[in-house]
Amino acid sequence: MKRVSGTPCRRVAVVEDEETIRESICYALRKEGHAPEAFADGLDAWERLVLDLPDLVVLDIGLPRMDGLELCRRLRGRSEQLPIIFVTSREEEFDRVLGLEIGADDYLCKPFSMRELMARIKVLLRRAGYAETTREPADRTVQVGDLLLDPLRLHTSWKGQVVPLTVTEFMLLHSLVRRPGVVKTREQLMDEAYPDRVSVSDRTIDSHIKRIRRKFAAVDPAFAGLEGVYGAGYRYNERPA
Repeated sequence: MKRVSGTPCRRVAVVEDEETIRESICYALRKEGHAPEAFADGLDAWERLVLDLPDLVVLDIGLPRMDGLELCRRLRGRSEQLPIIFVTSREEEFDRVLGLEIGADDYLCKPFSMRELMARIKVLLRRAGYAETTREPADRTVQVGDLLLDPLRLHTSWKGQVVPLTVTEFMLLHSLVRRPGVVKTREQLMDEAYPDRVSVSDRTIDSHIKRIRRKFAAVDPAFAGLEGVYGAGYRYNERPA
């Protein structure tokens, strides 16, 4: 496998029932130096991937035998850190938000440019490989009250209990926790969680924050550390009321 200079070869599962799109994505991935593994069927993909998780999954929603939403749920049950990006022809906002709430890291609506998809894949793979880098000052463990974040291990705990966050969820929370009490706009959060973004909506950030809150509430129903500030954005409260 030929690699793009400086880019490690990653195994990327492409689960898409439209042959032209599936082959185009795989071709683009090979040009980027990655090793794509193609599936036209959701159940076939699950039976293969459950045995050996890839480095990233590109996932269509409308798949035969097992749709993309169910496959995403199952994959997320196997790993909270596995990067998952949806590609979908469904234009309804409901489908996009639902996909994020069940654990996808990002989404693109068809038709999309292959350049944009490759840019988003690059960002997700880089963040997933965060733990492979050396520990810089910004990578040091952060502890604020009962909350502990380790950027290199992508480890989050609250009152000693593990909170399983996805890569994107971790990056968003880490951005807020580094400066407790400081309000960050959705635009600022998008810049920090999606540094190479082509287009990310405010609703994407809102959906991720909602999911983070739900995960903390499962560990501690009294958790209220993430506060929305009307018309401004979000902040992390070290000692929420």
